[in-house]
Amino acid sequence: MSDDVLKPEELVKIKHSPPLMKGLGWMYTPAEIKPGIACYGSKPANLEYVNMPNPREWSPLDEDWKLPDNWKEIILEGLRERLDRFRSLKIFMDICVRCGACADKCHFFIGGGDPKNMPVLRAELLRSVYRKEFTLAGKLLGDFAGAREMTIDVLKEWWCYFFQCTECRRCSLFCPYGIDTAEITMIGRELLNLLGLNTDWISAPVANCYRTGNHLGIQPHAYKDMLDFFTDDLEDITGIRMEPSLNRKGAEILFITPSGDVFADPGTYTCMGYMMLFHYLEGLGLDITWSTYASEGGNFGSFTSHEMAKRLNAKMYAEAKRLGVKWILGGECGHMWRVINQYMDTFNGPADFLEEPVSPITGTKFENARSTKMVHIAEFTADLIKHNKLNLDPSRNDNLKVTYHDSCNTARGMGIMEEPRYVIKNVCNNFYEMPENTIREQTFCCGSGSGLNAGENMELRMRGGLPRANAVKYVHEKHGVNMLSCICAIDRAALPPLMEYWVPEVDVSGVHELVGNALILEGEKERTTDLRSEPLPGMEDVEDV
Repeated sequence: MSDDVLKPEELVKIKHSPPLMKGLGWMYTPAEIKPGIACYGSKPANLEYVNMPNPREWSPLDEDWKLPDNWKEIILEGLRERLDRFRSLKIFMDICVRCGACADKCHFFIGGGDPKNMPVLRAELLRSVYRKEFTLAGKLLGDFAGAREMTIDVLKEWWCYFFQCTECRRCSLFCPYGIDTAEITMIGRELLNLLGLNTDWISAPVANCYRTGNHLGIQPHAYKDMLDFFTDDLEDITGIRMEPSLNRKGAEILFITPSGDVFADPGTYTCMGYMMLFHYLEGLGLDITWSTYASEGGNFGSFTSHEMAKRLNAKMYAEAKRLGVKWILGGECGHMWRVINQYMDTFNGPADFLEEPVSPITGTKFENARSTKMVHIAEFTADLIKHNKLNLDPSRNDNLKVTYHDSCNTARGMGIMEEPRYVIKNVCNNFYEMPENTIREQTFCCGSGSGLNAGENMELRMRGGLPRANAVKYVHEKHGVNMLSCICAIDRAALPPLMEYWVPEVDVSGVHELVGNALILEGEKERTTDLRSEPLPGMEDVEDV
């Protein structure tokens, strides 16, 4: 954690009363773009690689953003095109009555107090320009009708606040008109990208994924090397060598997971859990392969533009076709699944060259995947447990008191809420829910999603994650919870520093790490450690040999 971030006792001093904004009103108060809040600007090499416009060295902290002379024309024409293309955008621009139902629902407003992070006001940043340029009332009445000119200050304000939104969609849950402010943010970012105004934490993963198949730019041999390391570790823990199949043509199922599970703790332990589960199921008829080319489920293109999200989503299906599999099993990821569930059919589908997924172990037909041909591993594992196909010892997780964080994209974006809880309750004896208004459909975001999981914006992340951390703190103090489990790779990257800052007694895991701990493999040696090589309950004094 950077020394520049205020201590928790200082950061928690938040004023939620609207400031006077120097007497100018929100429409004429310039955005304050400052260290700790802003991410670095996109690097030219990353924009060039995916043919994005205006690649150049720039910083959001500079006065001059090195924009083309006709930047305003580009923005307004881009907005005009999207109003014509997306009927929902036009509706969202027109029907908001500024009732304020969403005002206190955003984690960034709750954790920071900035009124422009109220979803209604964040949307007004775009809506005010829309009124001026595309409505008669705005053209005639100006700011009296809530309309304003598109200026450099407005553009910078857009950049500042559209990159203080994790597109978690919590606000949309409370809107009586069903306005999806995340969709407005997505359009706002898409317009900014017409001028090369992205963050490097988004543009670099996009370029890497387009080049090598994953966000980290890892080559196929390095991907294989990491799985080999896990194979060695699992042999030390279980006494069994379990080597995953890679790039095998003719396999029944292709498995795709976020690269964070392969290369970043604590996701690596989740990946080891996958490997144990697949090894266990091979004896029951599972025929599965991994890919070192479609080596990323996540989709940072969804934080850039609809077209970029489409391009990155396509690689998974291209690889499924190349390998000749029947269907795809997807790992624990967030935005991967929102894109699959909400956009895949209009982007790249339906995937009619694949078959409707059927579990080779239980015979269950996953009818919800009829079009995408892609099944979430939480659904898959919950189905296995329901049909008594797994030999589990939940006491191996008795050192853990677990709560579950509903990842925004899988909960609100596709309705995966009960399946991971069902899995956890069958592999752990101690499970406790956070307060009802902080979970399931109303879950709070990790505060770092949608490409905000950088290091230079740590103050923003800690503020945005405060509501989630506060709910974790509640169950930690009431029930002794010491593990926060989730099914999203961004969460597994974002939540550890958040917990370290706000609730340092709580660790973070994926759900399938807990499955791996509890899973009893045929022929395994006496297990003395969990997947983190820490002693299992009752084995603290046993030397592993």
